[in-house]
Amino acid sequence: MPEPVAAAVPAPDPVPAVADTPAGTEPVLALVNQLRTAAGCAAVTPDDGLAGVARAHSADMRDRTYFSHTDPDGLSPFDRADRAGVTNARAENIARGQADAAAVMDAWMNSAGHRRNILDCSYRTMGLGIASGTGGPWWTQMFGV
Repeated sequence: MPEPVAAAVPAPDPVPAVADTPAGTEPVLALVNQLRTAAGCAAVTPDDGLAGVARAHSADMRDRTYFSHTDPDGLSPFDRADRAGVTNARAENIARGQADAAAVMDAWMNSAGHRRNILDCSYRTMGLGIASGTGGPWWTQMFGV
């Protein structure tokens, strides 16, 4: 199972709010699917369960001021998914501070581990969570089968 990969953390700067709504996450899904199609992979479809776990993790990182795949309680992405009843989680990417979809996708695609997760043709679904706030936004992208 691929290891979760964290993006480099830029210095905190004020950034515009990013909507953590289906409309706010659609640009990332569109960019992911453009890249996957170009690489010969099938498009991923939105997954509400993965998105819920991703939203909760982004908000938790913001609220408890940490940046990690493992939360302060020691739970991994897969532990958190299991606790939420989500059984198809296979990979997680996180990032912090990128102002929009283009910026976060650029950061992820310039990191070997993130890129590998995005372009893994075995993944069929994706959920994205965004939490805005000072020092953010916080992004969590989860892939599933």
